[in-house]
This record gives sequence, structure tokens and C-alpha cells, in this order.
Amino acid sequence: MSPHRIPRPSNIEVRGARVHNLRDVDVDVPLDSLVAIAGVSGSGKSSLALGVLYAEGSRRYVEALSTYTRRRMAQAPRAAVDSVTHVPAALALRQRPAVPGVRSTFGTSTELLNVLRLMFSRLASHLCPNGHRVPPTIDVAAEVPFSCPVCGAEVHAPGAESLAFNSEGACPRCEGIGTVREVDDAALVPDPSKTLDEGAVAPWQMFGFNVQPDIAREFGVRTDVPFRDLTEGEREIVLDGPEEKKHITVTSKKGVHDLDFTFRNARLTVTEELRRADTEKRLARVSRFLVETVCPDCEGTRLSPAARAPRIGELGLADATALTLDGLLAWAPTVIDPLPSDMHPMARELVSQLTGMADRLVQLGLGYLSLDRAGSSLSTGERQRVQLARAVRNRTTGVLYVLDEPSIGLHPSNIDGLLALIGDLLADGNSVLLVDHDVQVLREADHLIEIGPGSGREGGEITASGSIRQVIGSGASRLAGFLDGSADVVIREQASPAETFARGTIAMTTSALHTVQPLSVRIPLGRLTAVTGVSGSGKTTMVLESLVPALRAATTSGAGLPGHVRTLDAAGIRRVHQIDATPIGVNIRSTVATYSGVLDDLRRAFARTAAAKEAGLGAGDFSYNTGSLRCPRCEGTGRVVLDVQFLPDVDIDCPECEGTRYAPAAESYPRDGVSLPHLMGLTVREAIEAVGDIPAVRRRLQALIDLGLGYLTLGEDTPALSGGEAQRLKLSAHIDRGQTDALFVFDEPSVGLHPLDVRTLLHVLDRLVGNGATVVVIEHDLDMIANADHVIDMGPGGGAAGGRIVATGAPQELAEDPGTATGRFLRTHLEHGTGTRG
Repeated sequence: MSPHRIPRPSNIEVRGARVHNLRDVDVDVPLDSLVAIAGVSGSGKSSLALGVLYAEGSRRYVEALSTYTRRRMAQAPRAAVDSVTHVPAALALRQRPAVPGVRSTFGTSTELLNVLRLMFSRLASHLCPNGHRVPPTIDVAAEVPFSCPVCGAEVHAPGAESLAFNSEGACPRCEGIGTVREVDDAALVPDPSKTLDEGAVAPWQMFGFNVQPDIAREFGVRTDVPFRDLTEGEREIVLDGPEEKKHITVTSKKGVHDLDFTFRNARLTVTEELRRADTEKRLARVSRFLVETVCPDCEGTRLSPAARAPRIGELGLADATALTLDGLLAWAPTVIDPLPSDMHPMARELVSQLTGMADRLVQLGLGYLSLDRAGSSLSTGERQRVQLARAVRNRTTGVLYVLDEPSIGLHPSNIDGLLALIGDLLADGNSVLLVDHDVQVLREADHLIEIGPGSGREGGEITASGSIRQVIGSGASRLAGFLDGSADVVIREQASPAETFARGTIAMTTSALHTVQPLSVRIPLGRLTAVTGVSGSGKTTMVLESLVPALRAATTSGAGLPGHVRTLDAAGIRRVHQIDATPIGVNIRSTVATYSGVLDDLRRAFARTAAAKEAGLGAGDFSYNTGSLRCPRCEGTGRVVLDVQFLPDVDIDCPECEGTRYAPAAESYPRDGVSLPHLMGLTVREAIEAVGDIPAVRRRLQALIDLGLGYLTLGEDTPALSGGEAQRLKLSAHIDRGQTDALFVFDEPSVGLHPLDVRTLLHVLDRLVGNGATVVVIEHDLDMIANADHVIDMGPGGGAAGGRIVATGAPQELAEDPGTATGRFLRTHLEHGTGTRG
């Protein structure tokens, strides 16, 4: 055997990649490096990163396992690529991690709670069976029986598992969820002016208990007077009367019947139906009569009395999990010294483990979160950063980490923490491939691969590759001006500070909510306002939990303001549009053509052709969902699933219609030489040339082109669109209407957008403002902030350290304010760029 080691490969070599819009791409991806992939929306970035590199890395790892194991795992099909060599086992941290279930908290998802439970098991003072508090002792960890110094009773200290709300430590009443569902009496009788005979008790009507008023009469309840006029005793019988059997006379179509019926009061009707609700539909029906409240037994802590009993100093486990991460880090080191000296080594080890895990999360700007925060309430960006911190803590080596937009939701001040964690992954001998648009992140890459030059069919090629300096100097990079600062930053005409509020004001005052202090906020009408601040500073609470519901209440006749909103003055605003980046549609039957409304007009146009009229076809026949011309093999979905037994199912274009969704017969009814199946395969830009003579179609397609979506095909599945694409598609119905009475609210609209796409979005927002709209964006992107007319900066920190408005004004005014983190980064950004308009 040769004593010389064979040198490790230095690159992953991809040859002939054809996933989605990639056009036979050949590229080398350096290993043991930070490699960034960039390009405009729809250029093919994710196709290369996730569809090729991650898919092949994960598939080959799974294929190395036994057949028995593989059958029980979800597997990716082979990527459409000639070859991928030297690809390591791969892990992907996706842009939108799944929303956790009801039993998940920030503490469980980060695994910090595991360490904290161990601390309260090993380091706490425990209660003896007679309720005496026993001082901390090393005997707990040594599993040596010990006695209470007061009464001599033997103490059985709980293990860590006994303190878990998902296990033995769960509150018996709420079973570790922290909330309970109770019957909402107000929902039982929604209209107290009705009598029982008229159906005043809604659940009796809904669930078919129409004889209950007859039984109530046997208890002496008047059923022919309005519910509100019944005596307290009568109402109590209706709501909570006994399950007694009564003899009643019932008249039906078949005659008069004497029957014995058991009374089921209104509350019992609901609880019994809840017990029987075995489907989502049945649960939804009964849920309207329920209200979710904090569990009164555990006060929302999820823990049983026994699990809340151990104490370290003054704190129980519930108290410690209620601390913010910053507060927990300050508290943890203080637990060591008060303990007996023989417990110090164990305590130091546990505290070190806790603080080491927490430090990484604080680096990522999550110090404001408490461990008991419900996992489902975390934002997309917060969930992704939890994912990233766990990946780093696993201390793997030789793994390819594929990060999909890790900068989402990060304030510029937290980007350094993200880069530090990526550095930890690299230091452990891993490779990191990230898809991102944040120039602050891209500039730190060892190697940059730019895909483009355009989107969809106009993309899918490597336009530049190499070091940042090489990409800037390539002459083909569309990112170069942003990387070297030569691109203009401000690209729209902004209102002068003196004129900002000239068109009017939305004014709102609130009382404290969550960690947000009482606020007084002014938003200019007919302008673009950016709400900024670090994660957890209160942006969402102010805009999405206060302003939006308050305005919706004010524009709905008779609706009251949310409890914490004290005053609202929004004269002239009658419509509120909240445009988010959530996927459009839930299945592949929703396409760009159906969502935009184009297909309805096209079906009518094709039904008017001579050939269609002769065949007796109407517009309905041209529907790919229900029409006679839809493909019988795939039933209009354009896809079929192949069952290949031991291997994962393979999802392919329908071989019958080749993905067009229509039967071959649909080709027999062309319009001006173009069939509807062929048209569905065209891009919006191509389609406007073919059917632009139809005014309604031309108008809708032109709106999509103006929104930068001209590269999408009419038949493209809307659930597969990126967040930025979905957001702009939702805007297409609003872009050319007068909007002087409308407020548009966007939550991080720049997410997933290339700097050039951000400019497209800015032009769209400028167009809305030009039509009279008031636009509010919650943003971290410095280009978006720099182009606003007005900025409201919240902070100064997150959680308890934030919740205030720290600065307001024009972007330039904010940049000159040394007291805000946003202002400092904005000043650097404005100085780095050139010019003011482009």
C-alpha cells in the first residue's frame, strides 16, 4: 500500500444540469468554502442549490442505507443532470421551515430546555413528601437516597424527564399545552332577542337537537319569550341544566308521538360534539362555540405542580423559561457559587453547556425570545435561525450545508452573527453553499456563482463565477454595481421632509402590548413609509397587530377597536390590503392564468372560434379542471405519479398531454393559429403577442409584465412561486386603480429578491403611491429603507429592550441620527452607493 495519501477533491463537479430552467449547466463548486449563489428571481439559483446539489447529496447518502431503512424514508428522485461528482452528504436549511406544532416552544426547538430541565433536576432544592424544602445536594446526581433534614422522610428527586411538559411533568388539566378550550357562553346564544322556539340556542340548531326546547319546557323554562327576558334560573337550566329524562309530546309528519328524551344543555351539547369531532370539518363546526384560554391550573406554564416545585435560588423551572435568552444568560452563571462546593464542577459543566448553546442564538439576534414562547408564534426568519444554530451545534464534519436565504428577517446588525455561525460550520470541516441576495452576505463569500441573466427561460445559465473581485470584473455580472457600490441607491422621487405629511395623517395611540410600550405613531397619507428595527423590536406588533386590525375595525360598520388601541384617526382610509409572501393556492390546479383571471377570458375567446361553435363547445369545455377538453390521464393537473414499489414515487409530466393539462383534441380549436394548450406553455411576454388583441387579457398580462413577472408561463403552478413572485402576483389586481382610500401593508416584501428585483418592487410601490395609495412596509433591506418617504425606527433592542419608537423622519435624517442601529447602517449604505436617482 502506498504511504502517500490520495489528495482530497477540491470541487464538486456538476455537468449537464437541466433541473427546471437550468440549461445544461456545467459548474465547479469549491469544497471547504463559503460559496454563494445569486441571481434575479426565477433565474435558477434554487434549482442548482436545492434541485441538484442538495438533491444529489442527500439521495446518495440515503442510497447507502439498507433497503429496509430506505423504504421508511422520504427520498428525492434523481436530479436531471449528466453527472455530479465529489458531492458530500448534504443537509438543507430551507427558507420556510415548517410551522411547529402546539407542543413546541422556543426552548424545545433549540434544545435549551433539555439542559435547563437537567439543571433543575440536579442543582435545585427539592420538596420532601411532607412539603419541606431540602437544600441542594450532590446525592441527587449520584442517585443516592437521602432524607429530609426536617422530618427524616426519604426524598425522591425528579429526573429531567419528570420536569418535561411533553412527558411526566405535564399539567394534568391542559396536558402540557398551556391552554384549555372552554365553552364560550356568548357564542351559544348569539342573538338573545330570539326565543328558544325560534332557535336562540345555536348548537341545538347546528347539531340537530331541535327537541331540546320541548324538554326545557318540562323544566319550567318559557320557550316563547326572548332569551334575554328569561330569569337567571331559566337561563342557567338552558346553559347548564341536569341530564334528566323527560316525557314529551312531539309532532312530526307521521303524527303525534309521546317519547322519553334526555335533556342536553347547551354547554354539554358543545362538549359532547367536541369529544366526537374526529375530522377537521367537524372540529371547525364545534370550534365556533369554544374559546381558548390560558390554563387556570398551571397559568400557561404547561407544568404540573410537582414539576414547578424544584427551585434554584428564587426561581422555579417555569420562572426560568419565562426569562428572555439575554436574561437567562445573565442568570445562569449566578447559580454556581451558592451551591455546596462538591456540586460546583457539575454546575459549571451544565451552565457552560447552556450558555454555549444560548450564545449562538444571541449572536443571531434572538436574545429577546423567552424559552416558553410558543414555537408556532415564531416568524419564518426566527425559525430558520433556530435551525442554523442547531446545525452548528451538531459539530459535523465533511457535510455540505445548503442554506436557502439565511439572511431572511435579519437586521443588518445581526448579519455579523450569521457570518460567525457560518464560520463555525467551515471551521469544523464542512462546506457551505448559500442562496442569498443580501449584498452584505454575498461580499463575504469565498466564491460567488451568478446565474441568469434573466428569469425563467431567460435564465438558467452561469453568467459569472469566481471570487468577488473576479465577478465584479467579469463584465457580465448584474450584481457588480451592488457589490462594488457603483449602483445608485435612491431610485425614486421622494417627498421632501416638509411635504411628507401634506396629504394627511394616520394617527394611532396604543397601550402596552407584549413587550411593546405605549405608542403614539403618525403615518403620512399617500406616501411610502418604512417601519424598521432589529428583530423583536415591536414592528409586527405595531403594524400587524395594532394598525391593521384597528383600521379594519374602523372601516367595518359597528366594529370596535382592538382593546389595546386607544385612539385612531385615519380619515379617508376605507380599504386595507395586507400583501404577504405566503404561497398562492394549495394545489397545482392554481396557475398564473387562473389566478390572474386571464384564463376565464381566454376560454370565452376560444369558445367563440368557428371550429368550437361548430363542435358545440362552450367556455366550460376549455377548462382544464372540469371541461371536456381536459386531459383524461392526469385530469388536468399536468402531472402523474408513478409507483415504483421499493423506491420513492416519481412525479413526472403527464406523458399523455406532456404537461399541458389538455387532451390532444384541444389542438383542433386554435385561435389565430394558436391553441389553448400551446398558449399555456408560453411566457406572459410571449402570450401578450399572441392574444393581446383581447383588451381584458392584454391589460392583465401587461400588469404582470410591469410587475417584473413577464418570464412566468401562463400554466405555471402558483404554489411553486417564490415568496417575492407570489407577492407581486397578488398586487397585479391593484396596480392600475385609483387608491387614494387604500392602505397597502407589506411584511418584508424584499424577502427573496435580488437587488434588481428590489428595484422592480420599488417601481411598483412608487406606482401605487402615484395612484394615491398609502404604503407601509416592514423592512430590513437598506435599499427599500433608503427609498422610503418616511421611516419609523423601533427599538433600540429586541424584546424588553425594545418596544419604543426611537427615531422618525426621512431616510437621510435617520442616517444622521447616531442613536439608532438602523441609522448607522443606512448612513454607510448611502455613502457606499453613488448618486440619488437612476
